[in-house]
Amino acid sequence: MYSGEIDRAYAAAEQAVAALAALPTHRMTATELLGARARHERLLRLLVAADREPLARLVERGTDDFGGGALKAILADRLRITRTEAGRRLAQAAELASRILTSGQDVPPVLPLVAEAEARGAIGTEHVQVIRTFLHHLPETVDAQERSNAERDLVGYAEYLRPDQLQRCAEHLAALLNPDGEFSDRDRARKRSFTMRPQGPDKMRSGRFCADPELAAYLEVIFAKLAAPGMCHPDDMRPVVDGRSDGDGPDRDAAARDTRTPGQRRHDALSTLCRDSLASGRLGSHRGLPVTVIATATIGELQRYAGIGSGSGPVEVAEERTDISAPPADRGYATTGGGSLLPIRDLIRMAGRALPYLCMFDDDTGRPLYFGRATRLATPDQRLVLHATDRGCTYPSCPAPGYICETHHVHEWADGGNTDITNLTFVCPAHHRLVGTDPTRWRTTKSRAGRTQWTPPHHVDPTATPRISSYHHADDHIGNPTGPAAAQPP
Repeated sequence: MYSGEIDRAYAAAEQAVAALAALPTHRMTATELLGARARHERLLRLLVAADREPLARLVERGTDDFGGGALKAILADRLRITRTEAGRRLAQAAELASRILTSGQDVPPVLPLVAEAEARGAIGTEHVQVIRTFLHHLPETVDAQERSNAERDLVGYAEYLRPDQLQRCAEHLAALLNPDGEFSDRDRARKRSFTMRPQGPDKMRSGRFCADPELAAYLEVIFAKLAAPGMCHPDDMRPVVDGRSDGDGPDRDAAARDTRTPGQRRHDALSTLCRDSLASGRLGSHRGLPVTVIATATIGELQRYAGIGSGSGPVEVAEERTDISAPPADRGYATTGGGSLLPIRDLIRMAGRALPYLCMFDDDTGRPLYFGRATRLATPDQRLVLHATDRGCTYPSCPAPGYICETHHVHEWADGGNTDITNLTFVCPAHHRLVGTDPTRWRTTKSRAGRTQWTPPHHVDPTATPRISSYHHADDHIGNPTGPAAAQPP
């Protein structure tokens, strides 16, 4: 109903931005350029603030018009931003936009003073984040009036301070409001977290954590033993975990040879602890499979690493390579059930120590050639094949890895579908609920290439064009610059 008005408003804004970009900056003085930057910064802040209310209204309307699912994922796909960024914008809008209750009542923003200052362009997103973080970390003993006063004070400071200066003020104010540093169990529970960032170009992953007192106590005693010099060294075929027979620390010769940093030793201690936990079998099963590492690789990748010719057929690895510092240039990677890339070198080392499930495929046909497994499976082997073929949820653009996915019958079981590997696919629990035979539900089929196609309901896409996810198959995009449609198999 308002499409014309919306189009005209955005067209005017785009023309204004084009006029700004066309200004003769080479004729301006340094003072004029700096002054224009201040105006430009205010304009950016106004644009961010203008997005709060529309985002809040999107949340209230739900995602049924888009076929269901998480709004964060829908925003990320449409705006071509990460889900983390989409989640950040939604979280800020939840506190900086007004809310309309089901009764129709309009409720002011959770942080009204912050919202008002942002709407004037007086503060930016970094100021907003400092204030939001400060308020979230205040203990429960700080009452509503004190929180409101703190918000007012910090907004006032933010109007003439940089975000880093505002952070110092926030730290000082937190000390004044909680001088004894008292926090309840609920305060601590709110802060506990463990986050891993995506893999970098070298396939390493960084992250951050905030441990509660209980976890910290466990880590202290574990690191005291397993992170001592000489313990749990990854270069040892059988890493030392028990130390000397007298129980007084690791072997002195092993400790003397250990050149790792304390941080590296703690990393290796956790790796050993996780490997032993998986190998123990005490973690039971998850979604029908024992809790262990599942990795997918091709025969060619293993052969290239071993330095033998290409071609089909099983590869016998009698022992771990000892010259891993100088392997063939093209090592290749295996893909884990969690979506990570695992260097073949590491996969072979892990297989010698913990026996992960390994599925190998022929390079040319993609046909499963061999399944290695540590114990006899009580559940069908199809799930292992899906880890290798689907790798994760097949719903368009869903990042859920195979470890957390459910098995779905492409041709519905209720309609006579068989439990055959050609009729099975991976779907995460959230998107599994979207599938059905009802006209308002998504439907699934298989393409001629064996990939799962998702057909949207009419209210999402009147053309009912099937969609194939390439999220877990980045190679679909290589050589297809025109986009996902060109990458979809026939």
